[in-house]
Parts: sequence; C-alpha cells; structure tokens
Amino acid sequence: MQRKHLKRTVSQYIGILLGSLITAIGINALQVPNKIAAGGAAGIATILFHLTGLDPGITLLLINIPLLLICGFVIGWRFSWYSVVGGLATSGWVYLTGHISPWTDDPILGALYGGVVTGVGIGIVFRSRGSTGGTDLAASLLRRLTGLPFGQALLLIDATIVGAAAVVFGPDLGMYALLSIFVTTRVIDYVQEGLFSVKAIIIISEQSEAIAQQILHDLERGVTYLHSEGGFSQKPRKTLLVVVSRSEIIPVKTLVQKHDPKAFVIVVDAHEVLGEGFKELSTTI
Repeated sequence: MQRKHLKRTVSQYIGILLGSLITAIGINALQVPNKIAAGGAAGIATILFHLTGLDPGITLLLINIPLLLICGFVIGWRFSWYSVVGGLATSGWVYLTGHISPWTDDPILGALYGGVVTGVGIGIVFRSRGSTGGTDLAASLLRRLTGLPFGQALLLIDATIVGAAAVVFGPDLGMYALLSIFVTTRVIDYVQEGLFSVKAIIIISEQSEAIAQQILHDLERGVTYLHSEGGFSQKPRKTLLVVVSRSEIIPVKTLVQKHDPKAFVIVVDAHEVLGEGFKELSTTI
C-alpha cells in the first residue's frame, strides 16, 4: 500500500513539473512575445514585461510567493502542497525558459496556439491535483474577504487583467487575449475529461423493459434501471440510463421511437466515462 501511494505521489509531482514546463513554454514562446495577456498572473507578467522589461518569471514569483503567504495566514494553511509546488514550479520554468525564441509573430496564432499549449500544461497540472497559483490564489482570497463565489471572483480578476491589456496594447490584442482564454479553458477541459466525449441517455417510457432488452442485445450496451416514480401519476416505473458513443445516439433514438413514440428521452454530454466498456478507471495522468 505504501509503495502504491509513493508511486502515485511521484507521478503527481512529475505531472506538476511537466505541466508547469509546458505552460511556461506556451507563455514565453507564444503569449508574451505577441502581447497576449490572457488573464491570470501570466497576463500581468506579460503587461509588465512590455511596459518595464521585468522578466515574466520574476513577476510570477513576486505574485505567487506573497499570495501563498497571505492566503496561508488569512484562509489557513490548508492548501495542498501540490499547489505550492505547482505555483513555484511554473514561476521557475517561466524564468528558465525566458530565452526561448518566439514560435510566431502573428498575434492571432499566438493567441490560438498559446491557448492550446498553456491549456495542455495547466490541464496536466490540474490532473495531478496541483495548481499554477496566481489568480487561483487571488480568487480564493477574494472569495474569503468578499463572499463572492470562486468562479465570479476569478472572472472578475481575469476581466480586469484583460481590460488592462486592451488599454495598454489596444482593443485588438485585448480581444485576442479573450480568444486565448477561451481556447485555454476548452483545452483544460479536454485534458481533464477526455478528448472523445460520449453521451448519457435517460429514457422514461412505459415500454422500458422492451427498450432495455433491445439495447442490451442489438447495441451490446449496458443498461441501468433507475427506480423512479411519476410526479403526476404517482406510478412507479423503471427509468433507463445508458451511455453510448456519438454514433450510437441515432440507433438508440430509433429503437425507442419504435417501442414507444411518446417516450421521454434526455441526451446529455458525458465528457469522461470510466469503467467496463470504456476507459479504465484511473486518476493518474
């Protein structure tokens, strides 16, 4: 058990260091040289670099270290050690990779590919249960001091940084920064949840038994019975839950219509499905 825990811990540290390195490369090779201040501490570092020449890695250290200390005293020392490592590693890698040559001088490409590269890096850090620090810590502090939800606090901080970028660099580069933020968040989701999303289908029907049997035999997909009760009729019934690939959505809807045209069907995204018939259950990167 101890060996397994040690292996998982080492894997997490490797993931944090690798992810923070990829993030740093995206910042130095794509975002900073093209003046893409895509929110977060890196956005502040980008603005200050072009205004004062201050190294982005130094800026990140000057942001992360005080924030870690302030959050520790105000919120409590409950932060994961992995978050501390992630914040300091990102700052260090940004400093060490500061000499890297820009990959493009096109700000649109810098915004798009910068979003992709930093999104991959941050996603790996998150999957390793770490954090890159910066505005994540600031948002936690703002939530504690003002009562704002974390998401709103983070949005407020990033919007302020992007607004500052629009003032310093011009409205076009401000919009490119927003584009980069959007790409980054989408890529983070893909890294954490899986690139190939599947669908979860909930079926409420009087013919649930017949539908379930045909899904089991024709599509060879598992079906789960959810014992439910109609709110209006007060009648007990079996609600079906089935997870399928995108290509199997139409066949499922077709066979449901065949058995019960009045059935109630809900199709929702399931970004990551772990277990038999899909991906092996694992929390490692």
